[in-house]
Amino acid sequence: MKKLITITSTIILSACTGQAPTAITTDQSVLDNPNGLQAVTEAQTSREALPGKAHYEKACGNCHNGSLKKAPHRDMIGLMTPEAILATLTTGIMANEASVLSESEKIEVSEYLSGDELGSELASIPTCASRIEYQPGLDIVGANWGLSPSNLRDIPESVSGISSANVNQLSIRWAIAMPAANRVRSQPTFAGGLLIVGSHNGIVYALDPASGCTNWQFQASGEVRTGISVSERGEEATIFFGDVLANVYAVNARSGELRWRLRADDHPNATITASPTPHNGVLYVPVSSLEVSLAIDPHYECCTFRGSVVAVDIATGNQNWKTYTITEEPGISGQNPIGTNIIGPSGAVVWNSPSIDAANNQLFVGTGENMSSPASLTSDALIAMDLDSGKKNWVFQATENDVWNGACDTKWPENCPVEGGPDFDFGGATVVAESEKHGHLVIAGQKSGVVHAVDPRTGKLVWQTKVGRGGIQGGIHFGIAVRGDIVLAPISDMADGRSYPDQDRPGMHALDLDSGEVLWSTLHKDQCDGKAYCHPGISQVPTVIGDLVFGGSMDGTARAYDTNTGKVVWQLDTTQAFESINGEEARGGSMGGAAGPVALNGLLVLSSGYGIYNHMAGNLLIALEVAED
Repeated sequence: MKKLITITSTIILSACTGQAPTAITTDQSVLDNPNGLQAVTEAQTSREALPGKAHYEKACGNCHNGSLKKAPHRDMIGLMTPEAILATLTTGIMANEASVLSESEKIEVSEYLSGDELGSELASIPTCASRIEYQPGLDIVGANWGLSPSNLRDIPESVSGISSANVNQLSIRWAIAMPAANRVRSQPTFAGGLLIVGSHNGIVYALDPASGCTNWQFQASGEVRTGISVSERGEEATIFFGDVLANVYAVNARSGELRWRLRADDHPNATITASPTPHNGVLYVPVSSLEVSLAIDPHYECCTFRGSVVAVDIATGNQNWKTYTITEEPGISGQNPIGTNIIGPSGAVVWNSPSIDAANNQLFVGTGENMSSPASLTSDALIAMDLDSGKKNWVFQATENDVWNGACDTKWPENCPVEGGPDFDFGGATVVAESEKHGHLVIAGQKSGVVHAVDPRTGKLVWQTKVGRGGIQGGIHFGIAVRGDIVLAPISDMADGRSYPDQDRPGMHALDLDSGEVLWSTLHKDQCDGKAYCHPGISQVPTVIGDLVFGGSMDGTARAYDTNTGKVVWQLDTTQAFESINGEEARGGSMGGAAGPVALNGLLVLSSGYGIYNHMAGNLLIALEVAED
């Protein structure tokens, strides 16, 4: 795919002539240097000159420029690939509205909104010669880690077939260049004899684990960043996932046919980043937002979104309850220096999968920072909610008065709150673990670099340990794993232009579950050798497989560490070129997001590519198998 508008990995979303640009990014380094500012301005001018702008304004602008609350804002649509946008206009939910456009005009609208030219169809994943029948009752390995999810991210050797004894016998089974993608963020899930994964292009693929061919595919309305969750009831199997436009889908796991679809929040900038969690006939959906980045425009009234969890009946798709992380509705609380209204409280988004505490009939989520003042008591917090009613049982706030948005640390700080951060979200999922000393614990890692353990009944702190320096992109970015009495905490500590009192500690760390004591730390040396958008830290969530913990780094290297010593016993450079089954060059990049490694019966599947927020792009989904003797 040829890029029409290229500004490193920052996605330019709107152009306000004579005003500050709006960009989706949490790392503002591109915007904070003269060359970056010039690139932003040139890109805005180029994009607004595209012929698709006029067609968009004629057919789409009345709803998607912000006047219709339930319509995703143009900025959100800009996160989709042109192929996904075109599919929505031709055969998707916007086909009727787009009927006033010719085929060529639809193409021009798709390229205008995305900033990309349409690619070829050569990269599509080959279709299997015969359909694979879904087999209920087999091991489910992937998002939520089973049917009673605690988010441990622990796959025993009896299930994975991989351990330190055979990890160095791994060889490539197949590789796929994910079509029309510069990032691979969806957690692959083994279920029913299939490997199911979402994609940047909005397609969910059900693959044959043995060959990588496509059994069926489903086209969502936007990028699918979430992992694929699974619910089985007898012979009936359903998968669940969300897209970047905050749509939630229930799809027949056998056929790929839609069972139901809903929009989890009617805010135009709502999104779903993490896997929804199924439990006892109910789907618990975490709801996040990208509104934080729109605040870079000083004329934007920041901010109105509140994070939430939505409980949905699995059978019908009907909403049981919805609980906002911030109870108070946002209102005008002042004006910024140029007179634009400040609206709040806002934020405390939920971009991690709920974990389930069945014994106490509750779920746990972590929240992000407030996006505008005033600060709330539920930002940067762990929250327990009743499974039946959504009532908040308790709140543990780890960082007080954290109010931050995309205007901070830029040339356009008018919308930056007076608090100015530090932006220490809980990005990764909470983990319900069993401690020999304390019994049940809720464990969570924070972008501050701190791991917290709290009592699930009361929310009282049991222990906390600072493992990394922390920062806007972590610290602990997308989560932790637990094996027995060991907590595995990856640290990113990517430079973000701010100064911190502590030294950065990129790499993998192990803590004692009972005490929080650091057992070992394996720090990464910077091996980027000047490579752009390359960093030594670990952003991607790890997975314990056998007696090893696997972690993917932002330098594109996947590593396996001995869980007892931290020694690196295996590694793979995913940034090299791989021959793919779909005939295109497959190449990984930075490894980020919640798409950590998964393994089943000797097959290890890795995702690589995180072409966003100043990280290396990539399109690699790769399966490695333990070679037979």
